[in-house]
Amino acid sequence: MARYTGPVCRLCRREGMKLYLKGARCDGPKCPIVQRQPAKNFPPGQHGQRRTRRPSEFGLQLREKQKVRRFYGIMEGQFRKHFREAERRGGVTGDNLLQILESRLDNVVYRMGFADSRRQARQLVRHGHFMVNGRKTNIPSFLVKATDEVSVRQESRRREYFTGYGEVLATRRAPEWLTVDSTNLSGKIVSLPARDQIEVPTFNEALIVEHYSR
Repeated sequence: MARYTGPVCRLCRREGMKLYLKGARCDGPKCPIVQRQPAKNFPPGQHGQRRTRRPSEFGLQLREKQKVRRFYGIMEGQFRKHFREAERRGGVTGDNLLQILESRLDNVVYRMGFADSRRQARQLVRHGHFMVNGRKTNIPSFLVKATDEVSVRQESRRREYFTGYGEVLATRRAPEWLTVDSTNLSGKIVSLPARDQIEVPTFNEALIVEHYSR
């Protein structure tokens, strides 16, 4: 499975915004976006300080696509696949895309509070610690459906990571389209999220649709 293994804070600097790729660290004083003064908060690399130019229409579309792709931690091929699925569904393509991205198992595990970041959630899923409707599922891109139940496997509950994790879950807030049972280390998808139920930075999905429609 292809995945990005480079420094993630570099991605936030490139997009000029917090993408919350390191969990709680992103809300602390060590976040590079917070540490740097606004005048020094330029993109990484030797050309990061060059005179800023007015981005082209294509450049704006590309940057918006990259923001969303990196926020969810997905490589280009898989992101394009999700976009094609969003196009196939009826309704607004941009809203469908975000709904599909939120429905990924790694994102659901993160939203339920089992991990501090989507990268960590993806690793937990890949290591086979979760079940969907009672069946072991180790595919991060697996798309859950309404009424599906996600739970920690019985074998995994004996591991140090999940020992006493119910107390951690009780302190975290899940979005309204999910319910979490901190006692049984499980959660349920009440319904697939509508656009106004998806908590993300300010994204303009229309630019992504234009980018792939060129």
